Formats: sequence, C-alpha cells, structure tokens
Amino acid sequence: MKVRLRATDLVNLNETTIIERDYPANFQDGKRTIAERTHQADHWLGRGSYRELFFEGMHIGYGHLAPKQNTLIDFESDFETVEMHFALGGQVQTTDLRTQKQYNFSHNEHNILYAAGFKGQSTWSDNPAMEVFEINILPSLFIRYLPEHLGFEAFRKALTQQRTNLLADRNRPISARMRMIIHEIMHCERTEPLKKMLVEARVIELLLLQLEQMIADQDTHQKASSNYLKRADVDRMYAVRDIIEANLSNPYSLSTLAKQVGTNEFTLKKGFKSLFGTTVFGYLHERQMMQARDMLLEEKDKTVTEVSEQCGYQYPSHFTTAFKRRFGVLPSKLKHRCF
Repeated sequence: MKVRLRATDLVNLNETTIIERDYPANFQDGKRTIAERTHQADHWLGRGSYRELFFEGMHIGYGHLAPKQNTLIDFESDFETVEMHFALGGQVQTTDLRTQKQYNFSHNEHNILYAAGFKGQSTWSDNPAMEVFEINILPSLFIRYLPEHLGFEAFRKALTQQRTNLLADRNRPISARMRMIIHEIMHCERTEPLKKMLVEARVIELLLLQLEQMIADQDTHQKASSNYLKRADVDRMYAVRDIIEANLSNPYSLSTLAKQVGTNEFTLKKGFKSLFGTTVFGYLHERQMMQARDMLLEEKDKTVTEVSEQCGYQYPSHFTTAFKRRFGVLPSKLKHRCF
C-alpha cells in the first residue's frame, strides 16, 4: 500500500516530493496496536506538517501547510479506500486523471469519497493556508456502518463496481461537534491500547454525524419538494446556510444574503423557514450559541468577552443574556464549570 505526493511550483516550476510512504496491508502494523508518524515541511513549497495515526482498517491524517504560491500537487495511491474528508481551511480543486471528474473542497466543508486507487492532480491556493483532516477506512469495514435504505444506494453501487464516487452530491458544512471530535482525536494523550479504543470510537461518532447531516439534508429536500419550492430556490437556501456557517460572526442582513444568492427577501424568508424549520436569524443565533458553548469548553485561554466578539456580539452583556436564556447557565460559570 503506497501513497505519493509531488508538488510543482506554478510560478518557478520547482518540483519536490512531499510524501512518499508505504503502509502495511490493511494498515495493520504487527509491532504496535496503533502506529504514528509526523512529517515536517520547510522548503520552497511552504511550512507545515502532516501527522498520521493508523491501525487495522483505518488511517487518520491531519495536515496544515501555508503554501508560498499556488501549487500543483500530483497525488497517487494504489489501494482501495473510503475517505472521510474534512477541509478545515483553504481551498482545493482535485481532478481525477482517469475520469477527468473534479472534486472541490472549500473552507469548513466535508464529504465522503470512495476510490479504488487514485491518480489525480490538485491545485492548492496560496491564500488562505491549507488545513485538512482525513480518515481512510477499508471498504469492508466502512460498509458495516453504512445504513441501508436511507438514500445511500448509489454509493453502495459505486463500491461494488469499484468506481470513484462521493457519498453526497455536494459538500456539507463541518459542525462544531465535528471539530471537537477532530480535536479529541488529534490530541488524545492516552497510550496503547486505550488510545486505539478512544480513536476508533471517535471515528465512528464522526461518521455518525456525517451520515446524520446528510440524511437530514435529504429529508429537508423532500420536505421542500412537498411544499412546492423550486429546486433552484432550494439550492439558494442551502447557499445561504453555507454562507452563514462560513462566518458566524458576520452582521448579516436579509437583503444582503438575498442578493448574494440571487433571490429576494420574501423568497428567502419563506424558503428558509420552509426548508430548515426556523428563520435565517433563528438559525444564525442557534449556531452562534453552539459555537460559543464549544469555545468556552475547549479554548481556556479565551475570555467571555473574546468569545462574545468572535460569535458576532458587539456587547458582552447582550451575549451573556442570550447565552443564559439558551443554556440556563452564565457563560462565565460554564467556562469554569461552576454549576
């Protein structure tokens, strides 16, 4: 089982091999319960690192890189895999050189991809920095967790035909809970074999969240159809949701959001409520509260005022009132677990 990444500077045409690694069959290292590697990059391409964990049936990788210029990446692997892909930062456009099909990921998006070996090219942008988290699972293991009769039949068929395919027709936004699980996986301080148990459990939970989100989106599409929303308007409502998810602290207005997706305020208000069961600002408020809760629990160095600012509140007192109303506890008490 091999992976190779080569980079070409699109300005000066420099070339270098970023990663070229062999893996044991099925990712099973006979010497250790869980194997770990770290790769450091400091050359013309930019500075960054790639860390990986692997054990029987699964490979987990986390990488970040700040390219100095737009870069072309040649990627090649020779094994069959299902990849849970999370684009935590940056933008990537990947072309499957065998089929010429494109797969694009932007900041804060996720999807699940199947490939029976892969040969492709990616374009990495020099702004912003790249940050990616990916989990490769053997198809024989993944299929055990893929629910039947819930809209994933096309993906099952792609696996049986060994045909590269995405599980969802479009990428979904990475939720706060997903980011928390990714953080737990990459910062797990347990040792073997307990570390493997925790990581494996978190991977399954992360997969559960991905599948739940995709099933929920299918349900809302069906609901929209029953409410006679046009497909174009459904896509616009999802685009508005994605805009909100990309920057929860932005002071949005209905008119600005409507113009961004090519509709009017009336259609936006009616369509968004029909599709998601809440108003645009109700959705934004709930996501801000969830983000604030996660920041208070995870990021100990941030003050309540800093959290309120990052969640789009101009006045900390307004944030405190809204947080107490939503969770029944003051943000300061949650931060210090004083309840």
